[in-house]
Amino acid sequence: MEVKDLNKSFAFKGRRTQVLSDISLRVEKGEMISLLGPSGCGKSTLLNMIGGFDRPDSGIVRVAGREVLRPERDCQMLFQDYGLLPWRSVAANIELGMLSARLTRRERHERTAHYLDLVGLSEQADWFPHQLSGGMKQRVALARALAVQPALLLMDEPFAALDTFNRYYLQDELLRIQQQERTTVILVTHDIDEAVYLSDVVLIMDARPGTIRRETRLQLMKPRDRGDGDFQHYRKQIMEMFQFTRAMQTEEFSI
Repeated sequence: MEVKDLNKSFAFKGRRTQVLSDISLRVEKGEMISLLGPSGCGKSTLLNMIGGFDRPDSGIVRVAGREVLRPERDCQMLFQDYGLLPWRSVAANIELGMLSARLTRRERHERTAHYLDLVGLSEQADWFPHQLSGGMKQRVALARALAVQPALLLMDEPFAALDTFNRYYLQDELLRIQQQERTTVILVTHDIDEAVYLSDVVLIMDARPGTIRRETRLQLMKPRDRGDGDFQHYRKQIMEMFQFTRAMQTEEFSI
C-alpha cells in the first residue's frame, strides 16, 4: 500500500480548512503499522481515503498496485461499532461479505467455517449478535473482514470500547491471525502501548494540518512482553515524541 503527496481539506461556513498536508507512506505486504496522534490530526480521514470512502484534494493512494478510487473488496474496514446485522446469525454475518464474490455456496460455507475456527467461534456459529459479548462481536467483525481475504485491513480504534482484559486478549488474537494470514494492517489508535505491542512501524502525526512527524520502526520480535526493557524503551521514546508534538501544537495555536 502506498500513499503519495496526499492533501485533504474540508469546507465549513465558506472557509476551507486543511486537514491533511503532504502525507506520504508505504506499507509492505504483511506489515502492521499504527497511526498515532492527537484527536483531530486526521487519522480517521486518512484511513477513509485509503479505503476509498473519501477522495483526496490531491495525491494518490495505491493498494496492491492499483489506484484507490472507490471502496473495494481488497480493502476492508473495521470500526469500534461492530456493524453486525442483528437478524443474521454469526455465520450469516461472516458470510455476508462474500455474497458478491464469485464463490459457490459450498465455498462460502467452507470459508465461513474456516474463519469461525480462526477466531474461536465455531461453537457460536448459530448464535445471534444479542447473545454475544463485546469481544465476541469484534471477533465476528474481524472474521467477516478476513473472510473476503483482503489485501489490506484498516482498523479504526477497534478495541477502544472494550475492557482491558478483552482488549489484551483481542490484541493477541489479532497478532496470531495477522501472522497466520499475512494480512497487511493499518491501525488507528490513541494507545501508545497498543501501538508498540502490535506494530512493525508507528507513525506519529501532528495536527492543524495533519502531517507525519516521525516514523519509528520497532525492532522487536513478536509476540512482545510489555514488561521487557526494549518494549519500555520504545514506549518511552514514542511517549516523549508524542508529548513534544502536543507541546508544539499548543505553542503554535497560542501564537
